[in-house]
Amino acid sequence: MSRLIERIRAAAFDLDGTLVDTAPDLALAANTMLELLGYSPLARLKIEALIGEGIERLVEGALIESIDRVAGPAALAVAHSQFRRVYAARLFDRSRVYPGVMAGLQSLKAEGIPLCCVTNKETAFTSPLLDAAKLSRFFAFVLCADHAEERKPRPDLLLAASARFQVEPTEMLYVGDSPVDVAAARAAGCLIAAVDYGYADLGRLAKERPDWIIGGVDELVALPVEPRSTNVEA
Repeated sequence: MSRLIERIRAAAFDLDGTLVDTAPDLALAANTMLELLGYSPLARLKIEALIGEGIERLVEGALIESIDRVAGPAALAVAHSQFRRVYAARLFDRSRVYPGVMAGLQSLKAEGIPLCCVTNKETAFTSPLLDAAKLSRFFAFVLCADHAEERKPRPDLLLAASARFQVEPTEMLYVGDSPVDVAAARAAGCLIAAVDYGYADLGRLAKERPDWIIGGVDELVALPVEPRSTNVEA
């Protein structure tokens, strides 16, 4: 049976919810921000649902969930400042690399597949987080939200990644955990494998019909070419 890695010439990876479980530190930063502003903290699951579209969306969403209204520009500016200060100091206190990630990345590198990280996180947080997680060494480059005019689900970042690898988008695999990742890959023309352990509801993720739904990054090296999505019901 032919393997997927015999068809692709490069692979790109989402960060939050795919490579690293960052929810514990994001939740701590968000709730610390809310408490500093005099608002009620949120359950972790509510914050997990806000992860994936960048810090701005997370902060805005946390405020809406906590105070049940859209915050004004001045309040948002203060909230963003508080969140960034707290999160920058605790990027990898409670966050952990998911099982299978290290082994999976090592296997792909051993097969000669060049790798990169493509995330809606900003460079100021992404670079030190990847360093702390000991993942930077696997990636030829990292593209973040501040590297393109439009972040995911628009295709800009993935198109930029394939261009840097000098491959066609159809020759690059993207690995993510959310409908946002699936939409970005589809828009760019990339193949898409979705992990089943991230922050998205699995039923909703399956409805987006990624090419494959996998249980770990370490499955990629042996993944068959034939698309293997799941029939999980919402």
